[in-house]
Amino acid sequence: MIKLGIDRIDHYLHMFKGKRVGLITNPTGVNKDLVTTINIMNQKTDLVALFSPEHGVRGELQAGVKLDDFVDAQTGITVYSLYGKNKKPSKEMMEKIDVLAIDIQDVGARYYTFLYTMAYALEACKESGKEIIIFDRPNPVNAVEVEGNILNIEYRSFVGYYPIPQRYGLTVGELATLFNEEYKINANLTIIEMTGYKRSMDYLDTGIDWIMPSPNIPTPETTYQYLATCLFEGTNMSEGRGTSKPFSIIGSPYLKHDFIVNEIRKYHLPGVKFRSLYFTPMFSKHKDILCKGIELIVWDKHVFKPVKTGYILFDLIRRHHKEFDYIKPFTNNGRHFFDYLTGDSYLRENRYPIEAVLRRIEKESETFKQLKRRYQIYD
Repeated sequence: MIKLGIDRIDHYLHMFKGKRVGLITNPTGVNKDLVTTINIMNQKTDLVALFSPEHGVRGELQAGVKLDDFVDAQTGITVYSLYGKNKKPSKEMMEKIDVLAIDIQDVGARYYTFLYTMAYALEACKESGKEIIIFDRPNPVNAVEVEGNILNIEYRSFVGYYPIPQRYGLTVGELATLFNEEYKINANLTIIEMTGYKRSMDYLDTGIDWIMPSPNIPTPETTYQYLATCLFEGTNMSEGRGTSKPFSIIGSPYLKHDFIVNEIRKYHLPGVKFRSLYFTPMFSKHKDILCKGIELIVWDKHVFKPVKTGYILFDLIRRHHKEFDYIKPFTNNGRHFFDYLTGDSYLRENRYPIEAVLRRIEKESETFKQLKRRYQIYD
């Protein structure tokens, strides 16, 4: 019987007593009975402010949609946007509260913006001298496995801010502690731990109801495929947005899908099957255009290597399609979004053969495994 951090709030009410409380959350912030953390905190504490990450506190916004401050209709509490002109709580916002709580389900992937909303919140609390309390939640792809290249700090962004790999193998509370201590933020941080949780569990093992953390992560299984295919967001390939299987399928009108499926099967990648298909996105890239696609079917999550799989798939598609391209830079420094997703430019620039890239992934994964052990709370 797992108890989430929010399920154990009654043991920690003394930390909120007599204090004005701010809360960063979204639809995943619920207890085991699916009561929202907003309602729980509003009932049990002096909740005076809500802070919205990407997608909104009620999950009403698609990816990338900016948000202004507004009043939450259900509670009458002001919601301050952390996905618009401010990604970090401002000095004026922090003056309205005494303690900041966070309850958000992550997906176990470096790309996910919620992690950096949390990191900025740590910084804001340190700067303002306010406490920060995080209600811990499971890592959906388990908190043991590590895979990926460590982000080059020159490519830090809101899809990768600290030097961690794509799959970091920590709970959100453990990762917050790593950010806070390893990178010298030194905020006054408390983690309200789970009970009954084993780090070898993935989300389906926990028995906890899955609430979509964002519109395009519909199932726990999607979190595995997301680790493999999110890099295609930085290309002119569809990552399945606008379909019923985002991140489980990728494609484009030009893709030689049967050929690529045959080629990637030669790698005998563990735990995953591939099939070709056709799909037509209802929105996002290639809207209303028939695409030739590839579906990733993860049949053994315990041996599946999502980052390795995604990099090999990318390499095959790039080498065999002259039409393949990257989304043009949209930042002032001219860097590609693809590089921010992968954490460096060497993959896009084709500096090394894919075999060398995969060796680098293995080496950097082992390096991070050694680091993360210092911040593990659970057995």
